[in-house]
Amino acid sequence: MDFIDTHTHIFIDDFDVDRQSAINRAKEVGVKCMILPNIDSSSIEQLLSVTDLYDGYCLPLMGLHPTSVKKNFEQELALVEDQLGKNKFWGIGEIGIDLYWDKTFFEQQKVAFRHQLKLAKKHELPVVIHSRNAFDEILEIVDQEVDESLKGVFHSFSGSLSNYQHIMSYKSFMVGIGGVVTYKNGGVDKVLKDMNIQSILLETDSPYLSPVPLRGKRNESANIVHVARKVAEILNLPVENVAQATTQNAIKLFSLDL
Repeated sequence: MDFIDTHTHIFIDDFDVDRQSAINRAKEVGVKCMILPNIDSSSIEQLLSVTDLYDGYCLPLMGLHPTSVKKNFEQELALVEDQLGKNKFWGIGEIGIDLYWDKTFFEQQKVAFRHQLKLAKKHELPVVIHSRNAFDEILEIVDQEVDESLKGVFHSFSGSLSNYQHIMSYKSFMVGIGGVVTYKNGGVDKVLKDMNIQSILLETDSPYLSPVPLRGKRNESANIVHVARKVAEILNLPVENVAQATTQNAIKLFSLDL
């Protein structure tokens, strides 16, 4: 089976001691490539160092994470634009709105999110959207910005069925399913049963959100097999079909040449 981990932070410090081993374990289970979203200016050097080292396997995105939107967000956005002009990226991300941790810069988060949606359209790149306690706020902005050139994925989807249906109305967006789908009270499983496999990407969000039976341990891309098996169980499909469909979905969205 072939997989694509469409969301991993394998470039951060958590993997400094065994990054190569983690990549080897991912390859052993069939992970053909990894998509690496940026966080903010402090992570760019690490991101590019890892993606240069594993060129063609670890593919970088460029963006400003909503929890990194502070008073200096305009400077951060300028750095994002500068990077987009200098290096090859496969998408804009991760971007969005997060009202779980801190609402202090909510207005700035909205401005930064909209700005990066416009950057995605300008550069003809997909967006990777982070949404935490902010689906209504995000959908309102996407409603205003969506056109034939805007496409992307709602990463680590945890919304309602109506949220999913709203996203599907855009015709050009998918949802990322990760370890939360394996959690007893995660809620994703209840919505997943009504999803079309053609709208799903698999992801780990490693080192975060380890799936059952590894919950509480550091997550890594090899664990994507546990996500795939749970998705297959819920959709009553062979796991091989889930692997094939979600891999093709990722290839299409990110214009991958594997």
